[in-house]
Amino acid sequence: MPEISLTRLYVLRAMYLLIFVMVPQLSWVEILDPHQSWGAHGGDGFVVCMLGAFSILSGLGLRYPLQMLPLLLWELVWKMIWMIRIALPLWIDGKVDDALRMNSFAVGMGALLLVIIPWRYVAFRYLRSPGDPWRTRIGPSAPQV
Repeated sequence: MPEISLTRLYVLRAMYLLIFVMVPQLSWVEILDPHQSWGAHGGDGFVVCMLGAFSILSGLGLRYPLQMLPLLLWELVWKMIWMIRIALPLWIDGKVDDALRMNSFAVGMGALLLVIIPWRYVAFRYLRSPGDPWRTRIGPSAPQV
C-alpha cells in the first residue's frame, strides 16, 4: 500500500474542515428553518439536504481522512459532470450570465481535489485491491462474524 505522508493527511483534513465549516452556511440554515417549505417533490430541498449530509460526513473526514476519501471522490465526480454537462455547453453557446459565472467558479474550486486526493492510494485501494466477497465463503476457513 502506498505510504501517505503526515503532511498529505493534514492537507486532506484541511479540506474536510473547510467543507465542514463552509457548507453548513449553505445548507443547515435552510434545513433548520421551520418556515422553509420545498413541497412534496423536494426541488432545491434535495440539494440542501445532500449538502447537509455532506457537511456532517466531512466531519468524519477530520478523524478518518483516508477512509472518507469516497466522499471527496463523489464531490469531484459530480462537479466534473456538472461542468461537462451543464456549464460547458452554456459557455460554448455564449449563454453566460452572472449565475453561471458564479456557479462555475464555485464548482471549479473542486479542481483543488485533483491535487489533494492521493491518487496512488486511490488506485491501490479501489482499483488494484481485491473487493469484498459477493457471497459467503464455504469451508472451515470462513471467518465467523
